[in-house]
Amino acid sequence: MTTPRIDVVHPDDLTPGDLDLWNELRTTTADAANPFMSAQFTRAIGRVRRDTRVAVLHRKKELLGYFPYQRGRWGQGRAVGLGVSDCQGAVLHPGVHVDPRHLMRACSLNVWEFNHLENGQDLFLPYATGQFASPVIDLTHGFEPYEDHLRTHSRSFLKTARAQERRMGRQLGPLRFVYDERNPVALRTLISWKSAHYRRTGRRDPFAQPWITQLVDRLAGTTSPHCSGILSVLYAADRPVAAHFGLRSRTVFSCWFPSYDRSLATYSPGRILYLRMIEASAASGIRLFDFGRGDAAYKNSFKTGDLLVHEGALRTAGPGGTLHWLRREPTRVAHRLVRDHPALRNAAVRALRAVGTMRER
Repeated sequence: MTTPRIDVVHPDDLTPGDLDLWNELRTTTADAANPFMSAQFTRAIGRVRRDTRVAVLHRKKELLGYFPYQRGRWGQGRAVGLGVSDCQGAVLHPGVHVDPRHLMRACSLNVWEFNHLENGQDLFLPYATGQFASPVIDLTHGFEPYEDHLRTHSRSFLKTARAQERRMGRQLGPLRFVYDERNPVALRTLISWKSAHYRRTGRRDPFAQPWITQLVDRLAGTTSPHCSGILSVLYAADRPVAAHFGLRSRTVFSCWFPSYDRSLATYSPGRILYLRMIEASAASGIRLFDFGRGDAAYKNSFKTGDLLVHEGALRTAGPGGTLHWLRREPTRVAHRLVRDHPALRNAAVRALRAVGTMRER
């Protein structure tokens, strides 16, 4: 079989036909059309990150697919939106085989790093060094069967959430939920809450990076069926108490940035917001509600199952690949050691909280 021809373009140079084919491939070949893997998400990244590129694969006159990536100095490549994207990989016709090292050479990359590689990305899975659960809710049959599932598997969780919902309504005023809020003030409120949470817990605040704030603002205005920004807000007497910004396709909702008014934590407003979001998502055609990679008690209470995502890096032989290994591998091993040992993980959490407390002083 002939080696595919590979042309490298900026996302803005993709034609309308490219965008249509890209999204058609996702719809017909992927188990779930995650919005992070849409052409629209890559184009949005391309407009806030100048290092974004797309490899377009051809064989004669046939388009075979697309490989989005970001290219840094010395050929250091990474998945599009690495650090904020929850689904990564290439978008290819079924049966397309390409030598990954040929792909790297065509893209002038020494390394391609990923941390949310989609399961089934056979081109890159051999280079994965770890896999993680991404909790999900199966909404194929709608919200009522899912609520029955909660009654069976998380009965106390659901009962407590409903009681807190009623108590909040009595004590703070009537509750109002907006699934797709287009008020920019509400988005700024959410970002403020979320930034404060990152600082308080000693973690890096992604919104301190201008391109991430610009990306969220850009996606908040999108209405593509393949990738739409959805800001959901729970109000009590017109006061925002919890909010979430995520992305959706026709059938998949990807959680992204949740937060709430910390002064109202005793009401668990985030839990109430999620219940309202899940119900509204099911009513709007969502069949898979994806919480994203990461351990959290609330995710385990809500979920009906898990997807797998992978982290790792495809490296070429040579100085560039070796340099990346030396920079990344010791840190990755240390992180894995902490994740896999509860005592170390708890100590790390306490240390981060102490850092957050110092920041607030």
